[in-house]
Amino acid sequence: MLGIFLDSETNGLNSHKHRIVEIAFKIVDILTGEVIDSFESLISVTPEEWARSDPMSLKVNGFTWEEVSKGLAPALVGSQIQEKFAKNGIKRGEAVFICQNPSFDRVYFSQLVDPDIQEQLLWPYHWLDLASMYWAESIKKGAAGLGNYPWETGYSKDKIAVANSLAKEESPHRAMNGVKHLLLCYKAVIGFPKAQ
Repeated sequence: MLGIFLDSETNGLNSHKHRIVEIAFKIVDILTGEVIDSFESLISVTPEEWARSDPMSLKVNGFTWEEVSKGLAPALVGSQIQEKFAKNGIKRGEAVFICQNPSFDRVYFSQLVDPDIQEQLLWPYHWLDLASMYWAESIKKGAAGLGNYPWETGYSKDKIAVANSLAKEESPHRAMNGVKHLLLCYKAVIGFPKAQ
C-alpha cells in the first residue's frame, strides 16, 4: 500500500475565488516508510486571481506575486502529476492520500486535475487526515490512562507535533515543508509497521 503524503498552499481559503499556488507530495510505502518518489511545484495564477488573494493566507505561506508569477501553468502541473502517478502505479485500492486537512487539499488539488479525470484514471478517492488518526489513538491512550485525550492536547498538526515532542512546522509554510512535517507526525502517531 502506498501513501501519497500531500500538502498545498493557496492564496486564500475559498476555492470558488482562490487558487492553488504550490503543491508537494511524497509517495511512501506505508509498511516500510520508504519514500518511493516525490514532487513539488509552484503554480502560476493570473494577475486577476492574485488580486483576490486573502492577506491572512499569504501571511501564513509568505508567497509574493514575484514568486507565484514564475510558477508553471496549472494544466502543465496537472499533466506532470498524472505522469508521476502513472509511473508509480497509483490507483484505487493500492494507494491513499494522507493530508493534514484533506477537505481543503482535495478541492484545490482538483483545480489541477479535474475530478472526472481522477475518476477515469481510477485514482484513490480516500483522502485520510492526520488529525482523525491522532484523535483515535489519543482516545485509546486516554481511556487506558496512558496519555491525554485529544481535546486536552489539541489536534492541529503543530499541536500533534508538540504532543509527540517534535518541532512545529517551519514558517512561512511551504508545501514540501508541510509534507516533511506531516510524515514526521504520521510516523510518531501511527508509525510504519516494517520500518527498519
